[in-house]
This record gives sequence, C-alpha cells and structure tokens, in this order.
Amino acid sequence: MQLDGVAALVAGAASGLGAATAADLAGRGVTVCDLDLDRAVAGASATPDLAQYGIRVMTIAPGIVETPMMAGLSAEIRAGLAATVPFPRRLAQPAEFARLVAMLADLDDLNGEVIGMDGASRMTAR
Repeated sequence: MQLDGVAALVAGAASGLGAATAADLAGRGVTVCDLDLDRAVAGASATPDLAQYGIRVMTIAPGIVETPMMAGLSAEIRAGLAATVPFPRRLAQPAEFARLVAMLADLDDLNGEVIGMDGASRMTAR
C-alpha cells in the first residue's frame, strides 16, 4: 500500500518497533518525523534506512520552551526555570524552534544529526 502525501510522527523511532515502523512507512512514501527521548540515539538508527528513500533524519532536542503550557506557571517558577539555562538565560521561544526547523529543511547536507536547542543546558553538571 502506497501512502504518498502522508506524514507521520513516530515516537521511539531510534530503535525497536519505532525504527521498524519508521522504515516501513518511509518505504510506502510517508514523510516520517521521528521522536525519541534518548538524544544519543535519536534518529541514528533510522537514518541509514531512510536515506535510501531520499529522506533525511534530523532531530532537535529542545530545552525549556515558552509554550502555552507554561502560561499556567507563576512568573516566579518561569524565572526559576529560565535561571537554569546557561545562555541565553531565558526560555526558548516557539518561533526560534520553527526557524531552526526551516533552516534544517534547507540544508541538504545535514543528515542524522541531533541539534541541541537548549541554551547549553545539556552541558551543565547535574
């Protein structure tokens, strides 16, 4: 069954059932977006399988983003969360995420990468 023109977000696409599902869907013409919690392997195992279909796999690992879900938090809590971001010391904005997605879509040579968009939060000692 061909599914041309369909897009899918596959959770856990870095391994196991998710990887198999992403590869199968891509083989059927589906545009696949993968989601995985392990940034070390996110997109890595799906990349070789999907490359044969001309599909690049790029993963964005965002930090704390100022989304509508955050609106229910007090200003004090939001400020505390922002204080955990090394630089810039603020919460990311959805428009910044969207600009990164557009940039990645335009850069044909990037494939199989995980881009951290978290103000270097991943670099801090825990």
